Amino acid sequence: MTSRYRSPESLNTLAPRRRTVVKAAAATAVLAGPLAAAIPARAATDAPAFLHGVASGDPLPDGVLLWTRVTPVPEAIPGSGLGPDTEVSWTVATDKAFTQIVAKGSTTATAASDHTVKADIRGLMPATDYWFRFSAGGTDSPPARTRTAPAAEAAVANLRFGVVSCANWEAGHFSAYRHLAARGDLDAWLHLGDYIYEYGTGEYGTRDTVVRPHAPAHEILTLADYRTRHGRYKTDPDLQALHASAPCVAIWDDHEIANDAWSGGAENHTEGAEGPYAARRDAAKQAYFEWMPVRPAVAGTTYRRLRFGKLADLSLLDLRSFRSQQAALGNGSVDDPERTLTGRAQLDWLKAGLKSSDTTWRLVGNSVMVAPFAIGSLSAELLKPLAELLGLPKEGLALNTDQWDGYTDDRRELLAHLRSNAIRNTVFLTGDIHMAWANDVPVNAGTYPLSASAATEFVVTSVTSDNLDDIVKVPEGTVSALASPLIRAANRHVHWVDTDRHGFGVLDITAARAQMDYYVLSDRTKADATASWARSYRTRSGTQKVERTYDPV
Repeated sequence: MTSRYRSPESLNTLAPRRRTVVKAAAATAVLAGPLAAAIPARAATDAPAFLHGVASGDPLPDGVLLWTRVTPVPEAIPGSGLGPDTEVSWTVATDKAFTQIVAKGSTTATAASDHTVKADIRGLMPATDYWFRFSAGGTDSPPARTRTAPAAEAAVANLRFGVVSCANWEAGHFSAYRHLAARGDLDAWLHLGDYIYEYGTGEYGTRDTVVRPHAPAHEILTLADYRTRHGRYKTDPDLQALHASAPCVAIWDDHEIANDAWSGGAENHTEGAEGPYAARRDAAKQAYFEWMPVRPAVAGTTYRRLRFGKLADLSLLDLRSFRSQQAALGNGSVDDPERTLTGRAQLDWLKAGLKSSDTTWRLVGNSVMVAPFAIGSLSAELLKPLAELLGLPKEGLALNTDQWDGYTDDRRELLAHLRSNAIRNTVFLTGDIHMAWANDVPVNAGTYPLSASAATEFVVTSVTSDNLDDIVKVPEGTVSALASPLIRAANRHVHWVDTDRHGFGVLDITAARAQMDYYVLSDRTKADATASWARSYRTRSGTQKVERTYDPV
């Protein structure tokens, strides 16, 4: 690809799914067998090892954040609290052979941070590929590629991002990550939430077949538990390959903490029996920032902004830390102006950033769907599995109160802001719902298409987490053939929805258009699953509407 993009400005001004029987083991058992399963087999040696790969993230024009986890001795497994302080050095070069070194340094990995290491490198050139690696005790990590963002005022011809969401370890293999890594043409890749899942083994979404068991086996509650689960995920070879191929830009959704999390609790948390929610939330967030190549923003959140030259900026949201509890169905409180999804400070920050942006495109990394979704018209045969997928009651369902539909005042304010300030080319990039969508975002869904569209939205399906055909346990495509026409008939702003397949997206941006190419996997349960192009949709500059295009970029 040609040179392109720009820096994350960490602007932030802030004040401060699916319930199952709890099978948590006692906290005193956190060092038992299931923990050991969080790392791959290795020889019993005291030599340090890099068993969880390396990663980079949050690219700036002059730098990038580097990450790894060192295992200094065999017993220092994730979450154990064991292992000595270990010096870890890092090297950055312009070539894979590391003959042209441009930066180096060292830091100390300790048990206090689960032996994870971050290095926030600066002094690099914009829009440039680099190679990096870590070293400890004579052992080198695998080398990895990263890329800086373009200079802030650079004229950027195009950008290309991988886009993924919702990866349930037990439901299958992460082939989507492998196929994105193999492309070799990504400026960065976006993870829009549910990077890990909190459930115990067999408790969530596997078509009744656990393809590979979690570690720990119980539902995660403590800091040691969350560290162990992150460690398990980071042993996946496909995930390691993607992290080693391009910088990651990630936000969290609910399952990094607990299903349907809100500011004061979660549907998948029982206060008392599972300890205080605040302690669980804080443990989850600590482990997330230890194990992810992400710069924390204000108050330990994931909302921040990155810029990629004059072509695009990317506002990344945290839609869990400040939200009001989800509304009960039928009480009308989804329209209560006192309830919020974003929190006042984050919504003001988002509105100000969208208004002041001088880039061609304003991208919004958004963990739950912003476009309205009326689902009450579906038949009972479709409604019940859909409710199960969304973690909602199976009768009396009118909308999904966990997404922007449950917080209509925030959405109304945001869309009115886009319209009244003539803010064009806002594109929401969304995960969570385990389906692929291409949506206009109407100011008034009830009168659309007579009313205006304020933005567009591309929603990517899950990497492995159950979608509708998995819940109903029918062949792939069976449910979508029935549900998609009904959903589109009830939601005229929806151009396409695929309820059944797993995969990933590739977002390609030029000054003229933003295009999402949707790819699907042959079989999530197979480590060697193939990927194939399914559909493409784009929004042309100035239109605020989605249209189908018949070839991937």
